[in-house]
Amino acid sequence: MGIDPSTKYKVAFWVSVQLASLHLLQGASMYTWMFCCYTLSGSINHMMTLAMHELSHNLGARGMVKNRVLAIAANLPMGIPAAMSFKRYHMEHHKFQGEDIIDVDIPTSLEGWFFHSTPRKVLWCFLQPLFYSLRPLFVNPKPPTKWEYINIAAILLFDSAIVYTWGIGGLLYLVVGTLLGMGLHPVAGHFIAEHYVMNLGQETYSYYGPLNWLTFNVGYHNEHHDFANISGKHLPDVRALAPEYYDDIPHYHSWIKVIWDYITNDKISPYSRVKRVTLEESEREELKRKGGLVK
Repeated sequence: MGIDPSTKYKVAFWVSVQLASLHLLQGASMYTWMFCCYTLSGSINHMMTLAMHELSHNLGARGMVKNRVLAIAANLPMGIPAAMSFKRYHMEHHKFQGEDIIDVDIPTSLEGWFFHSTPRKVLWCFLQPLFYSLRPLFVNPKPPTKWEYINIAAILLFDSAIVYTWGIGGLLYLVVGTLLGMGLHPVAGHFIAEHYVMNLGQETYSYYGPLNWLTFNVGYHNEHHDFANISGKHLPDVRALAPEYYDDIPHYHSWIKVIWDYITNDKISPYSRVKRVTLEESEREELKRKGGLVK
């Protein structure tokens, strides 16, 4: 139940759809371009971030190198290098969930202080890709690794090919799609749904709605954290095998409603995360000295 060999075909298919949409949108009106950028490019590129998530756990093929290469391939249409850095930080999120400084999935105190009202939380949702990408550099910076340089080089080459073939508009379609798809977008609801405390006493939540079809079942998040070495394809099987552990705890059926509740509920903000300090300063320094769990 670990490896899902179909992941590489899904990545190849959706990257091809992105390239085809670039070609078909040549000469389209600005309104058509923006609509497709939000709905199509945004959805596909967010889907590719979740392919990267799947591959960060080495669940797309046998062998770490194959998974890293596939993750970089999934990263290509996003226009921004992310796959290899994401893997490094995501492994720490699993091992040290909620740990101050180490788990960079936790919003900073500045975010919690400023983005507390409804209008500011709307802005925070739009800016999620900015916080998601820059927060690690300020909270828990790591020296770049060989694979991160390979990732950057691959994206630069791909971006250059896009500009050469379809012009700067083609590259903007991909990059803006990435930013919109990770911002105030239905699929991006999983960012909030996974670990924001909507019910006191529960830190992680699953989502059992149709958008799992587009997101490698990342909505099965309690199941994923319990069994991180099981591919997204088989996480529904985990729930089916042990319904007594998953069916009776709070969970979601709509990521759109999660976003709405987050924005409109005055009791919920970027502060609504469980933060803990379990590591000694010496342990954090040793982890930092080694460059993290994964290089």
